[in-house]
Amino acid sequence: MTSAVPTLGTPVSDADPFCDDVLEDPLPFQAELRATGPVVYLNKYDVFAMGRFEEVQAALTDWQSFQSAAGVGLSNFRKEKPWRPPSLLLEADPPHHDAPRAVLAKLLGPREIRRLSEAWTADAEDLLDQLLAKGTEFEAVTNLASAFPLRVFPNAVGIPGNGRDALLPYGDHVFNAFGPANELVAKGAQRVAELSASMAAMCDRNVLTPGGFGAQIWEAADRGDITPAQAPLIVRSLLTAGVDTTVNGLAAVLYAFAVNPAQWSRLRENPALARTAFDEAVRFESPVQTFFRTTTRDIEVGGTLIPEGHKILMFLGSANRDPRRWENPDQFDLTRDPSGHVGFGFGIHQCVGQHIARLEASIILTAMAKRITSIEIAGPTRRHLNNTLRAWESLPVRIRRA
Repeated sequence: MTSAVPTLGTPVSDADPFCDDVLEDPLPFQAELRATGPVVYLNKYDVFAMGRFEEVQAALTDWQSFQSAAGVGLSNFRKEKPWRPPSLLLEADPPHHDAPRAVLAKLLGPREIRRLSEAWTADAEDLLDQLLAKGTEFEAVTNLASAFPLRVFPNAVGIPGNGRDALLPYGDHVFNAFGPANELVAKGAQRVAELSASMAAMCDRNVLTPGGFGAQIWEAADRGDITPAQAPLIVRSLLTAGVDTTVNGLAAVLYAFAVNPAQWSRLRENPALARTAFDEAVRFESPVQTFFRTTTRDIEVGGTLIPEGHKILMFLGSANRDPRRWENPDQFDLTRDPSGHVGFGFGIHQCVGQHIARLEASIILTAMAKRITSIEIAGPTRRHLNNTLRAWESLPVRIRRA
């Protein structure tokens, strides 16, 4: 891909959105990006960036002009070989995207996953009772935000217990690899062969528990809805969609409540707000910060001509804090209607695991609201840097029991 020559008048920036300082705190960069223009050319990476809600949502919706099949990271699959078989959902467009999406949409529809609610509620209550029995301070990332999804969702998929340790580090490398080949990618590459082998083993039909989501995906292959070659890749996509999204979303909502005690009181008064709280946290923190697309034609956006075959970088986190779309966007507010945020993407590539994430979050927040009157930060917090995700490494909290 040759470098683009930005249209006369197109704002140009020398900023690096993947440097450690921006990954640690992207909000100042995002505010500057939105203020600079609807489309900004980033010199360092030869990409066009969008940070405002209107343009980001439009690009996510228009898959015909902004394709995913060339990769949703900086790497262009038209020119470069991907490091792993591309996702049949995230990195494919119609018609190749349609059959895998239809299989998962049926499996993960609201009615189909509702049957999991009773068992997951029991798991959430058991986990919280064990955690609170140890004291009033705990590490919220490892002991809650990670522990609950890794306890319930792999069971629903039918994943054996001895392979689950690979889920989070594998997902971490996948999302890092969407960015440039920096130190974060190099660090994960040291284990990529090992982690990829573990993931492949978990997606084999011979190890999946009968009746689970994974086995049902293989049954769809037996019916001819998908091919046998597609089945393990769809199981892999399901694991990424159902674990990373939820872990980082739960950490986001726990942080949001810890620094907004009045909102926690509001949830306790009305536990039915649990789902709203999770979506507001996804808007507020945007666990998935960025995704790329590739233009399929010369297209003008906001007065800028983006050439065919060029990468654009959509800042989902920036769009979710755009004051043109949201009133008081930097406030975590349960009186807000957060529907329409782009934290799970938008259009046909919207996160297929979002219903799972919402169910898990609603269950754990409801169980917490019964047991905990207050939650606050108990010590120094630490971000986990990732080229795509906004995540926490450490989130120590102190609670007061009901």
